[in-house]
Amino acid sequence: MNHWIKYPKLMILGPLAILLVALIACGSSATATPVPSTGDTSATAAPTAVPASGDKSAPAATAAPTKAPEVVAKLSGTLNVGQKELGPYFGSPKISGNPQIFLNSAAPITETLGIHAFEGNELLPGLAESWEISPDGQIWTYQIRKGVQFHKGFGEMTAKDVEFSFEQVAYSEKHARASIAKEVFFNENGSREMPDDYTWIVDTGTPFSDVGILELMGMPRSVCAWIVSKKQYEQDGEEEANRNTAATGPWQIGEWKTGEYWEMPAVENHWRQTPNFAKMVAWEIPEESARVAGFQTGTLDTFVMALDSIPEAEKVKGATLLQVPNAMQSQLNFYGNLHLKEEDGYQVWDEDRDHPWISPNSDVDSPEWADAVKVRKALSIAIDRQSLIDNLLLGFGHPNTLQGWGGPDEARYDADMVWEYDPEAAKALLAEAGVADGFDITLTAAIRGAPSELEACEAIAQFWDDIGINVKFQNVPYGTLRPTLVARTYRGATCHAASIRLAPTQGFASYLNASPFSYGAEHDFLEENIAKAKASILRADREAAEDALARWNFDNAFAMIGLYVNDNVWPVGPNIDVNSWKGHVKQGDLRQINGFEYIAPR
Repeated sequence: MNHWIKYPKLMILGPLAILLVALIACGSSATATPVPSTGDTSATAAPTAVPASGDKSAPAATAAPTKAPEVVAKLSGTLNVGQKELGPYFGSPKISGNPQIFLNSAAPITETLGIHAFEGNELLPGLAESWEISPDGQIWTYQIRKGVQFHKGFGEMTAKDVEFSFEQVAYSEKHARASIAKEVFFNENGSREMPDDYTWIVDTGTPFSDVGILELMGMPRSVCAWIVSKKQYEQDGEEEANRNTAATGPWQIGEWKTGEYWEMPAVENHWRQTPNFAKMVAWEIPEESARVAGFQTGTLDTFVMALDSIPEAEKVKGATLLQVPNAMQSQLNFYGNLHLKEEDGYQVWDEDRDHPWISPNSDVDSPEWADAVKVRKALSIAIDRQSLIDNLLLGFGHPNTLQGWGGPDEARYDADMVWEYDPEAAKALLAEAGVADGFDITLTAAIRGAPSELEACEAIAQFWDDIGINVKFQNVPYGTLRPTLVARTYRGATCHAASIRLAPTQGFASYLNASPFSYGAEHDFLEENIAKAKASILRADREAAEDALARWNFDNAFAMIGLYVNDNVWPVGPNIDVNSWKGHVKQGDLRQINGFEYIAPR
């Protein structure tokens, strides 16, 4: 069967789509047409990489601080960017949800202690000039960068602002790494001290792998801990600080309107990189065809683009493309596999077990467990991953086995760890599990800015239909889906994109009972072995724990089921210079565009 007839490539809608973009652009005070900058906008030197530290996974002290940028001439012009989803602006580390968490650091309005490089998964100095870790991996000493100014006139950033911001993350009910931040930075057995305004010393109370700490420190990621002004919160209150945030990035939040746009004026003489445009406007344009039309008419300079829109983008005179290899990974999650017990001290969620992919018995040697494994394996091998890549990603990617191992860590898979496409074998497994006639399942695309994510998830629904599964496909905004994942009330499956990890351990928090966010899978094995990975100071110990988790998750098709790793391609309009952008895209989370502050007018 040719599945792809049902999922045709997106086409331009013509005048209607152009009119939609024009109406959006004219409906606010934000400038819609870019005007070339007239000043000297030479970029500053990039931060220096963190040196390696032997077999220890924790890095040594970082390099010297970045040279302060030179004063630039008066900025002008507007950089216009098309986004799928913005929502209302939220800038609080405590109460922000997706997509705002990622968009803040990708823009960036906000900044973190470090900055992810693209090559080598290194963490470069950011708002911290350097950091050192004690030999036992327990005491982290941060040297906070001097002279960094908060937006809105709230003065210079100090270590007090850093500790305040991490505390906001640690006690958040929305941040996906809140449990890690609390366990590391506010451990009841640990301590924190500030011997001066620019030194923050954290005793984690127990040795802790650097991976979970580094991911909080580095933008652009949806799991980072960004720094905001403590003074603003104390003076103006949480609501004002959330909606009109005083942060430290090259862009600051200005006027915004829910569901329409965020306007971000440039921060002149920024410590790291003064933007080349006077302001940037991010437009919320959910429809791909409308974003393409905006690019064709020159209303948009770049936008989050589906790969099958490349031919249309290439028709624009003077336009080019920026390709980012191994940008992100996509996975398949089965929700409801919550197997922890209250008597063991865990929070027990809704115990709805009446679904064949969920075992009513947590014993891995039980017949019930074996049947659920067969169902999950059947659903995985029913997916033709290579066809998804060839037909929907246009070849920009490759199949992947486990979420979290995408990228360099794929080399660590055992030889047999491959999901071979075999619909007949999938049907046989369903019959062995007692569901030869199929069953009902809800499949939801977690819309998070990945290329072809909706179309790929729709295709998976068709693959499952081909083996007799009755799929209820659900297409809702991620902001609607996410609360049900946090509350552990969703029962079904999701297609979910995520960043390439520093190491698999980075993504493990979402499989723990203590995490606010959940991938729908909790088990004693995960709790025990994730704890080992998180506590490992030596790289060899951490990788041994990660490899044990990989083997168990593959054998049980329990969680972390990979779909593919994809490249990303962003269109570059004729008004902006692609060469100014190259080399400044940061690894971390490339569902959205980043490096805006380096983009110069052509």
